[in-house]
Amino acid sequence: MANVGYIRVSSYGQNTDRQLAGLELDQLFEEKASAKDAKRPKLQECLRYLRKGDTLHVHSMDRLARNLFDLQQLVAELTGQGVAVEFHKERLTFTGEENPIATLLLQVMGAIAQFERALIKERQREGIAAAKAKGKQVGAKPKLTGEQIAEIRQRVAEGALKSDLAREYGVSRQTLYASLKTAGA
Repeated sequence: MANVGYIRVSSYGQNTDRQLAGLELDQLFEEKASAKDAKRPKLQECLRYLRKGDTLHVHSMDRLARNLFDLQQLVAELTGQGVAVEFHKERLTFTGEENPIATLLLQVMGAIAQFERALIKERQREGIAAAKAKGKQVGAKPKLTGEQIAEIRQRVAEGALKSDLAREYGVSRQTLYASLKTAGA
């Protein structure tokens, strides 16, 4: 019967220090990835590690999943295998036994986590649109300038090989093809 911890933050700039601090664990799985879905390497490793009688400790529900479907499915799968799931912030433990109030709280908190993720994505889209409207560069800067693309287009028309031009301009062939396509070539 192992006490297993799963901690997660969304990006490398964040730290996991406050999650499960001071808790005595036999094994800890730490991840720096979005919880948009359950296809996360360390989570999958953690799920393979867990055995009947183990307890999975998670700081809060939104650390395990940011959508209600995944949260419910993960908890159901684990408890169905005899693994208890304990969410410390919410002070809820799931063992597979019927507990209507705990189930309701799981659904409500899971829905809130999903709603928060949707709001974050919406704000991000709005921010990108506002930046574009102000003429700011969004995303990576183009590798080739408009002038370079025009030169390349002219040289291709004269018979130059695109692979040679890609090497000359210091870009991959895919970048060169994409730049020509975007520029209407």
